[in-house]
Amino acid sequence: MFDIVALGELLIDFTNNGISKSGMKLFEQNPGGAPANMLIASTKLGLKTAFIGKVGADMHGDFLKEVLERQNVDVSGLIQDPNYFTTLAFVDLKENGERIFSFSRKPGADTQLKVEELNVTLLEQTRLFHFGSLSLTTEPCRLATYKAISCAKKAGAIISYDPNYRKSLWTTESIAINEMRAPLPYVDIIKISDEETKLLTGFQEPELAAKSLIEKGIKIVVITLGANGAFLQTKEDSCLVPSFKSKVVDTTGAGDSFWGGFTSQLLKTKKSLDTLSFDELCECVRFANAVASICVTRRGAIPALPTIDEVLQKLNP
Repeated sequence: MFDIVALGELLIDFTNNGISKSGMKLFEQNPGGAPANMLIASTKLGLKTAFIGKVGADMHGDFLKEVLERQNVDVSGLIQDPNYFTTLAFVDLKENGERIFSFSRKPGADTQLKVEELNVTLLEQTRLFHFGSLSLTTEPCRLATYKAISCAKKAGAIISYDPNYRKSLWTTESIAINEMRAPLPYVDIIKISDEETKLLTGFQEPELAAKSLIEKGIKIVVITLGANGAFLQTKEDSCLVPSFKSKVVDTTGAGDSFWGGFTSQLLKTKKSLDTLSFDELCECVRFANAVASICVTRRGAIPALPTIDEVLQKLNP
């Protein structure tokens, strides 16, 4: 039995790493992809995990598979397809650490996962199934994502969703809104950023956005607010959980590390969503804030993810 199985993009983040002697920008090869980042964050915090997705049968695909294996993530659901190239994302950084994305994905291997290629055994043997919105941008991966949700939900798994908006990957904003909102009826727990509240709900304010998602049947809503912490909403209660102070170097993977931290603690309680107390959920968010506060002090996504000992030291200095 796995704690978490995640489906979605596994790609290369080529991150700005300074200037060469000839004055040209240097880009550093980093493993990435939101579901993979979240999964490895959970793995480093003690969970048993597996990944479902597709990369190319190329040097980048080989590298990404090796990264997952080194991090003790099960890769029996990862396919290397010789017909498509591994997706690449070029990430430039502003002075404040925020990111600018440019994708090489026309199509990328991650978009070509088919229903018949799903490792159904993994989906039937997980406590929690996690997916994002990049697998909803195009077929055949969109259909495969919904099939995976159906299989996992039928088997009794918690359904986790992180709608990670990347404007350049959608034809129009209206299409993005429709497709990113479509899975909401199947979701048990969700994380969104304050930049995505209006897109997902029509409300900019975190409190109103969170309540609207609860009204759709989602049991736990967490809205990340950057340096201001995270807003937690359930049907019964809500609160703002403050963040930890950090010197921001790179925000790549911050939200993914946060959700990996949150879900790891949620699952470690061994309780169902209906029996978790609000105080326990607040502690899960506080733990997640600590994870993210460490991640943003380092470059890259997966290389920046902290160990359990580092997080505990942050929580109890």
